[in-house]
Amino acid sequence: MTLSPQDLTQALLDAAKKAGADSADAMALAGTSISIDVRDGKLEQAERSEGQDIGLRVFLGQRSAIVSASDTRPETLKTMAERAVAMAKEAPEDPFAGLADPSQLARDWDLDALELFDPSDEPAPADLQSDAQRVEAAALSQEGITQIHSTSAGYGSTDVALAASNGFSGGYRRTSRSMSCVAIAGEGLSMERDYDGDGRVFQSELRNPEEIGETAAKRALARMNPQKPKTGAYPVLFDERISSSLIGHLLAAANGSAIARGASWLLNDLGGQVLPKGIDLVENPHRPRKSASRPFDAEGLPTQVRQVISGGVLQGWTLDLANARKLGLQSTGNAARSVSGGIGPATWNMELTQGSASQAELMQQMGTGLLVTSMIGSTINPNTGDYSRGASGVWIENGEPAYPVSGVTIAGNLRDMLGSIIPGNDARPWLTYVVPSLLVEGLTLAGE
Repeated sequence: MTLSPQDLTQALLDAAKKAGADSADAMALAGTSISIDVRDGKLEQAERSEGQDIGLRVFLGQRSAIVSASDTRPETLKTMAERAVAMAKEAPEDPFAGLADPSQLARDWDLDALELFDPSDEPAPADLQSDAQRVEAAALSQEGITQIHSTSAGYGSTDVALAASNGFSGGYRRTSRSMSCVAIAGEGLSMERDYDGDGRVFQSELRNPEEIGETAAKRALARMNPQKPKTGAYPVLFDERISSSLIGHLLAAANGSAIARGASWLLNDLGGQVLPKGIDLVENPHRPRKSASRPFDAEGLPTQVRQVISGGVLQGWTLDLANARKLGLQSTGNAARSVSGGIGPATWNMELTQGSASQAELMQQMGTGLLVTSMIGSTINPNTGDYSRGASGVWIENGEPAYPVSGVTIAGNLRDMLGSIIPGNDARPWLTYVVPSLLVEGLTLAGE
């Protein structure tokens, strides 16, 4: 008989207790994944996977160990627990390790309000193939597109369960539906590529396949015959497609793990001005139909709406239990884990205050500079915030697009960059990171 994820977590806890663990927590995932790739209108690859994965973390005093498996037979659960206890006996002591106090645990959450699971039928592989073919055909219909690098459609459904010997037990179901396309324009050494895609929890909200294909094609065509501007200091406008990367760097620096290690350029900025006045950065893990929403974190603590930055002022760190204990603080309910890995702090849905200007109006404001639409590589100094990345996009002259740009490097310091951002009004509200285009003044651009 196949056990449900909830039953598996409880069986793992029972096995850990019998093996001699002082305490334990367990995670189980059961899911289905379908992926369809097409090329030249024909099926190129079809994959379907179904399976369960389980993970067990045991504690012996302040020593702990983690084991995982994809085999859920009773004898495997017993062996896992015995090996985890044996490993924990050899592990070093960690004074900050341990489960949550029962008083901290999440209770009475409302899964229906989160709408994490689409109850409509699983799509047939033929339907996914048809979607991918429509995406590809739409991209190829654009004059100048010479080939399609890849076109995919996919579906996933996952059951998540978590239980711990402190009394916590909970679970939820999650679905995902996606389409994507990478289009290539030109030939030989003059080829350029770009992409578009969409991913949603509910299939009915997925964008039209033709729109995705056409957008990927138009983006690729817009990159043809790129040039390099002269090296110098210019304003840079980060397109909405990639502007969330700047906020990601900020959140990485405010991660409790980095703070506890002393490896963050924000180390001494708690309560300080890190964004312009009037700009907030809010985390809301309770947004309906969002892939990062969840009722509780990986340690069974309730997730919460949290103002990371208010009026430009940094309000707090992103914390799990262990890093909170290291810093003498309380967990913010941001613990994340996989079945096989350790626990660490992570952010959920983030939203940055939007401005009033459109991207076109921001281009007028910047005058001459670079609109960045894609980035490669990354050199970020976590201690100083020094920033350097390869970029491509569109050169702006007198507020208007002039020519495509490729193969340049932009550099600056994240503290200065983030402290001067001017947000646009074009953020896509369905994303997990809702961040508009961001104008940054005075970055160094290495071109010709």
